[in-house]
Amino acid sequence: MSTMIATRDAYGQTLAELGEENKNIVVLDADLSGSTKTSIFAKKFPERFFNMGIAEANMVGTAAGLAAAGKIPFVSTFAIFAVGRAWEQVRQSAAYPKANVKIVATHGGVTVGEDGGSHQSVEDIAIMRAVPNMTVIVPADGPETAKAIRAAAAYKGPVYVRLGRNKVPTVTAEETPFEIGKGVQLADGTDLTFVTTGLMTAQALAAAETLKGEGISARVVHLATVKPLDGDILLKAARETGAIVTAEEHSIVGGLGGAVAEFLGENSPVPLKRVGVNDRFGTSGKAEELLKYFGLMPADLVEAARGVVARKGK
Repeated sequence: MSTMIATRDAYGQTLAELGEENKNIVVLDADLSGSTKTSIFAKKFPERFFNMGIAEANMVGTAAGLAAAGKIPFVSTFAIFAVGRAWEQVRQSAAYPKANVKIVATHGGVTVGEDGGSHQSVEDIAIMRAVPNMTVIVPADGPETAKAIRAAAAYKGPVYVRLGRNKVPTVTAEETPFEIGKGVQLADGTDLTFVTTGLMTAQALAAAETLKGEGISARVVHLATVKPLDGDILLKAARETGAIVTAEEHSIVGGLGGAVAEFLGENSPVPLKRVGVNDRFGTSGKAEELLKYFGLMPADLVEAARGVVARKGK
């Protein structure tokens, strides 16, 4: 059994480490630091931590000002607020001037659980992907989150990192490379490729094992960076395996599935199926139950894989 770590926990830890290494790093939160785990940084560096209260738009504007003054601000709240309530400031104050603001949102997707549809952000990847200058990262697990946060701090320009609430299996290794804009192949296969992001990468690896028993060879390509998209790894997958299944804990409209479909539609069309939340709002329930309810389990990916493989050559 792999180690289970919540990506938000890895974020809190890494942020505190970065605070030691770089005095220009400042952190802003909107009254949720206990949940987003920025509280770890706040305890260590109270003079560099700002609780902006439930005023997310103001928080992003303030962060843009701090960035203009040479600081590296990390801004955190739940995904639904970072992308929803603060969208205009994200666009005008952070993205438009290419401000060095890092928006790290936790509690993304349906695994927020009991808080229900109002708090389950299923459209944030799509919204952020549409904003010019914005880099969008959705790590698979704890170790990759640590690498992603360090990469975001080193990168010049606005970054959106989407993290989750619950503990997720560790699927990457210490030596797994992380580079903004580059995907990684976590399993090889010849019949189809799963292209995944976030916690769905673990589900795809499980699905690939099941398919092996059926004589179907599935490659797993994990795209931690949804924007900019790694076209090279996608072209290679499309040409070598001839079928694609995308998987994300997000709406199938405009997220990873949309990005992959757009790219392959223009460059190398192959049978493709998008697995995700099917253009609807979330609902209340336990995280695991919701993954089943929305068709985000390994069994759902196995079914999608059979479907695209059957369409090959038709």
